[in-house]
Amino acid sequence: MGVDSKQNTASAAQQDLATKASKLIARAKALGIADKDINTSGYFVGPNYSQSGTIDGYRASEQLRLKWHDVDTAGKALDALVQEGGGTQISVGFTLADPKSAQAEARTLAIGDARSRAQAMAGAAGVKLGKVLRVNDLSFAGYRSPTYDFAGGAAAPTSTQVPVGQLDVQVSVEVDFAIDG
Repeated sequence: MGVDSKQNTASAAQQDLATKASKLIARAKALGIADKDINTSGYFVGPNYSQSGTIDGYRASEQLRLKWHDVDTAGKALDALVQEGGGTQISVGFTLADPKSAQAEARTLAIGDARSRAQAMAGAAGVKLGKVLRVNDLSFAGYRSPTYDFAGGAAAPTSTQVPVGQLDVQVSVEVDFAIDG
């Protein structure tokens, strides 16, 4: 979530931004978001250009990453942060609080799938599958989360709906097997 400002000078834009960011952070804390769950993810102050290419003022923006731990009240929290906190740049994503067990399960399934595929290929080639020689985890983020973007500035609907749906935990493995004659 973020706030932005456009003023005649860089100093004025920065001061206005500080006021808006302070209001947003105060509202986030009033909703129960802990200090450790409020992080600055971006900050910018610079010229704003008109369509003719001349500087027509200065823009400042700050993006905050806020962790909300209760998916059932996420919509109400968004409403409060936009309507009462002044948030204008909003993006929502979901993650698992502790993805390790889901990743471990996905990894076990991926290795089992690799073995099944290798056995099918070995059978088709007329050889027997041997022992595992090497396993490599090629995973990166480990999950995909749905992301929702909200246009800022306008008042939020009576109650913003933020369906969680299902998170897909993904791992990618590479398994090398020996081939027995």
